[in-house]
Amino acid sequence: MRDIDLEVRAGEALAIVGASGSGKSTLLAILAGLDTPTRGSVTLDGTDLFALDEDARAALRGRTVGFVFQSFQLLPALTALENVMLPLELAGRADAEDAARAILARVGLAERLGHYPKHLSGGEQQRVALARAFVVRPTLLLADEPTGSLDAASGESVIELIFELNRSYGTTLVMVTHDEPLAQRCARVVRLAAGRIAQTK
Repeated sequence: MRDIDLEVRAGEALAIVGASGSGKSTLLAILAGLDTPTRGSVTLDGTDLFALDEDARAALRGRTVGFVFQSFQLLPALTALENVMLPLELAGRADAEDAARAILARVGLAERLGHYPKHLSGGEQQRVALARAFVVRPTLLLADEPTGSLDAASGESVIELIFELNRSYGTTLVMVTHDEPLAQRCARVVRLAAGRIAQTK
């Protein structure tokens, strides 16, 4: 990444687009504090991420950031319910099961709580991943090609859910996508080329 100067406003839906290798996923990882830049800073909700040590960054992410990935990133040994409960349990929440059940019902999986990822369709697995991301009521949702592994119908269903949850929770959304029509549904589109912002509109 070079000369990136980007501000994302609270509650905004922002799409990051560009050719493969342009730096989209790298930028997302830096915004999350998962990758450390050689210089520069990232401020999340008033906190300079790289002024924190790794443990403190992880704790901040656990409280304020939700992730949705193309490859779902569900734990195969856990049921849908257990996958969604996990971030709440790590945070010491006593209501982890009730909150997980409620968000899974909201994404249409109330009847699939006890199913393991291998017994769920791709669309269902992405819904579980969405529920896990939103169950902590994140300030920021980072989505990296969230429909890249899905068929058209499942992808559209997942996208509708992302925008619905984004609106209802007031979560800031930053989404990497190759899908231009999807990007245009966001309030703002940032186009990367060779690690630089080539266009913002």
